[in-house]
Amino acid sequence: MKLGVCAVLFGDQPLDKVLPYLKSIGIQELEIGAGGYPGKAHCDPAALLKDEKALETFKETIAAGGLPINTLSCHGNPVHPDKATRESYREDFRNTILLCEKLGIKKIIGFSGCPGDSLDAKYPNWVTCPWPNDFSDLLKWQWEEVLIPYWKEETQFAEAHGIEKIALEMHPGFCVYNPETLLHLRAEAGKLIGANLDPSHLIWQGIDPVAAIRTLGDAIYHVHAKDTKVDAMNTAATGVLDTKPYADELHRSWVFRSVGYGNDMQYWRDFISNLRMAGYDDILSIEHEDSLMTNVEGLEKAAYFLQQAMIREPKPTGMWWV
Repeated sequence: MKLGVCAVLFGDQPLDKVLPYLKSIGIQELEIGAGGYPGKAHCDPAALLKDEKALETFKETIAAGGLPINTLSCHGNPVHPDKATRESYREDFRNTILLCEKLGIKKIIGFSGCPGDSLDAKYPNWVTCPWPNDFSDLLKWQWEEVLIPYWKEETQFAEAHGIEKIALEMHPGFCVYNPETLLHLRAEAGKLIGANLDPSHLIWQGIDPVAAIRTLGDAIYHVHAKDTKVDAMNTAATGVLDTKPYADELHRSWVFRSVGYGNDMQYWRDFISNLRMAGYDDILSIEHEDSLMTNVEGLEKAAYFLQQAMIREPKPTGMWWV
C-alpha cells in the first residue's frame, strides 16, 4: 500500500508549492480534486481539455513534484433534481473522465448522488426508513427510474474513455451510503462500479469497517483514511442522526477526526490487515476533515500514524515456518 492525500485541503495554495511539502512528510501519491464539492483549485478539467499548453504545464508540475496522480476525484450529485445543478455536476464528471483519459488515469472517485421525490422536485430526498409506504415507493422510483439508468449510461461512457474503476464514496445523504447499497448499484450497473471505502462515514452509522471490507471484497477500489469519534454520552441521549453544525463539536453525537484520534492503533492495524486479506493494494488517501486541528497538524499526525500501521512490502508468497 502507498500513502496518499486528498490534495484539496491545500486548495488555497499553488500545486507546485504544495508538492515538495507533501513529499517531505511521506506522501507517495495524490488524489486531486477535479470538480463537484471538492472544487477545481488544482485541476480544472474543462480548462485543461481546451488548452494543450496548460495541460502540459500541469503534467510538468506533477512530474517535477515527484508525486504521481493516483486518481482524480469529482464528488457531486449527478442526479440532483434541479436541472442546472445536475447538469453542472454531470459535466464536471464527464470532463474529469476525459482528462483521466489524457493523463492515463484509470480510476475516478465520486458520489452516487441522490434524486428528489419527483421530476418536479427542487432538493434531494434521502430515504432512511421504509414506512409510511410513501418512503418505500419513493426509494423504488429513485433507484429504478433515475439512479440505475444514469449509472448504466455513465459506466458505458467511462469505459469508452479508458476508465476501469469508478469508486463511489459510501456517504449518507446519497443513495449509496453503505456496502449493501454499493453492491446493489454494482449488480445493476456493472463492475466498473466499486467502493471508495471511507470508514469515517461508516463508523457513525454503526458499521464496523472490517465487516464492510469483508462484505465488499474485490469491489474496494479506493480508500480514504479518515477517522470518526463517536461521543458515547451525546449518542446515548440523541442517537447518531445529528444535524447540528460540524463546528459544534461539544454537543454533536460524532465528529470527524484525524486518523488515530477517533480509534486506536490496533483498530487501524486491523483495518489495514483486512484490506490486505481482501486483496486491496492501492492508496490510503488521507482526507483531513478534523475541525479541531489545522490542515497541517491534522495531516502530519495522520501521516505519521499511518506510517506505523501500514504494511508496505508485498505479501509473502510462502511461510518459512510451514
